[in-house]
Amino acid sequence: MKRPLILISGATATGKTATALKLASLISGEIINGDSLLFYPELNIGTAKPTPEELTLIPHHLINCGHLSEPYNASDYVAQALEAIENLHRSQKVPIIVGGSAFYIRALLKGMYESGEIDLQVREEISQLEKEKGWHFLRDELRKRDPLSYEKIHENDRYRTLRALEFSYTHNRPLSEERQRMEESGPYDFSKLQKEAWVLHHIYLDLPKDFHWEIMRKRAYKMIDAGLIEEVQEILNQGFSPELKPLQSIGYKETIQYLQGDLSKEELGERIYINTRRLAKSQKTFFKKTTPKITYHPLNQEESIMSDTLTFLKDLNHG
Repeated sequence: MKRPLILISGATATGKTATALKLASLISGEIINGDSLLFYPELNIGTAKPTPEELTLIPHHLINCGHLSEPYNASDYVAQALEAIENLHRSQKVPIIVGGSAFYIRALLKGMYESGEIDLQVREEISQLEKEKGWHFLRDELRKRDPLSYEKIHENDRYRTLRALEFSYTHNRPLSEERQRMEESGPYDFSKLQKEAWVLHHIYLDLPKDFHWEIMRKRAYKMIDAGLIEEVQEILNQGFSPELKPLQSIGYKETIQYLQGDLSKEELGERIYINTRRLAKSQKTFFKKTTPKITYHPLNQEESIMSDTLTFLKDLNHG
């Protein structure tokens, strides 16, 4: 039996939350978060997280499900999202995946490739090697074990270097080989999903560049006015390291730089805006490659989004 799955994707600040809330109320749907920063209850203002009021309007899944002190990875996400989708289908509800974190959304739709499973003992061994022999030793290990990854990963990119090494030690073959296999499987083809019963209706939200840029600029300054600096200060006061990966994300990284005296308050908003623009460009590059999808202007074509989705569900039920 075919099962509906709706994806609302798009770059940051394209109105995904508002669209999802309206659509969910229309079609008896529930929302599954597809934004990696919304996993953390400590991060609110800088992530543009749905408000408490919005979270009570429609049931949401996989928001505030992690903790800054416990890394939440893609395999955790996929396992919990699959369970949520299965439960919703069993309850005759329509799952609506909403977000712009391409890596997590693709992992859910297409399935995790093998790098998601890393032997924790291997991780400890690599950490011990670094303590004993240093970072340059690890880089040299990567060069020997996986020359393609070594060439592609910058020497200062700690996260990707360790990930490639962990994969190599765990599976005894290069991560670059696994990436190649994934590329050959059609990473942007969302018609081939990891569950054969799923039928995807992909709503991609896009805005004209100048209009979108203005929204992003206003949002950057609005976050500061709403208390972003105070939110970050409170997180640091609780003892969290500013080096944590979620705190290196846009909005938080720049605010930490401000608190450390590296940016003025005048520079803070502009820096957040510029980096948000770069993120949006990267997100657009990914989602524009994906097929199939229907592209909408979220403000001008709201009625079409609703009616097209109703038609999709009707056709699926009668198919």
